[in-house]
Amino acid sequence: MTPVRVVVVDDSATMRGLISACLRRDPQIEVVGTAGDPLEARQAIKALNPDVITLDIEMPNMNGLEFLEKIMRLRPMPVVMVSTLTQAGAEATLKALELGAVDCLAKPTSVPGATDDFAELSARVRAAAAARVRPRSEAVDSGARPAYAPSGEMVAIGSSTGGVEALLTVLAHYPENCPPTVITQHMPSTFTRNFAARLDRSTPAHVQEAYDDAPLEIGKVYLAPGGDAHLEVARAGGLRCRLRPGEPISGHRPSVDALFRSVAQSAGSAALGVILTGMGRDGAQGLAAMRAAGAQTLGQDEATSVVYGMPRVAFDTGAVQRQAPIDKIGPLILNLTEKRR
Repeated sequence: MTPVRVVVVDDSATMRGLISACLRRDPQIEVVGTAGDPLEARQAIKALNPDVITLDIEMPNMNGLEFLEKIMRLRPMPVVMVSTLTQAGAEATLKALELGAVDCLAKPTSVPGATDDFAELSARVRAAAAARVRPRSEAVDSGARPAYAPSGEMVAIGSSTGGVEALLTVLAHYPENCPPTVITQHMPSTFTRNFAARLDRSTPAHVQEAYDDAPLEIGKVYLAPGGDAHLEVARAGGLRCRLRPGEPISGHRPSVDALFRSVAQSAGSAALGVILTGMGRDGAQGLAAMRAAGAQTLGQDEATSVVYGMPRVAFDTGAVQRQAPIDKIGPLILNLTEKRR
């Protein structure tokens, strides 16, 4: 197998050394170059033609977001952001994911802890190398929204790598009286509140981070908070969000499988399950449980998935009834949850 060729871009020589050392421990990865700022990085990309670059946000000469925007416009390629997960850093990293970065990872909090903090770096870089990266699309124009009459059915959505852009695309089609919707997106806890706010600004519907006992109502969208709990749905005088502490499920917390299984139990056939781009297989078993309970199920197609992992497993195992490109998922959700006249 040909190693994944990587260029590491960071203004800190210490951090470039740490990232490079962590990546070089993986025989499937070759660090072919490093750069201290975007100007050096541009030359390295031209000369070395890497498969993936790791990119910091705060750098001299041109910040990482400006450089990323130029990359995605002029020479789209897989980019993994390695940034400080402060509040400001979280906002900037979300912007990077929206611009087309494949994934993000926190910088280690201390040099002695770098090995543990970077445990997932090699896997993220290898996954990024297989990602489909296209020139950044313009904002979704949902056009004039036809009148939508909600049936009362709820929607559960699961996503991971590539999910920031995918969810923005889907929810851009939502009207103010959208179906009650719950979302689990694999994302660090530092990001989810900011991401919920970003989604809220992108749609007439009301989007917020989920909280325990939140009622599922028409016009409300809840995003699972990152951290120590799974977002689930329970029936208690109506459908409500439950944040349940527990071990990771299918390798994740919050887990898409946990969400989908709870929806199968609490909502049965009065639900629609949607699985979007992501690495791995989280969500496939839960979506199968939803389909077995009579729910409708959708999956993002291969051509528009940044990583066709989660949707592929769900489709191959029969959990997905219908696949569609990401720009069609939002309209399909509305069509399938609309009250039949």
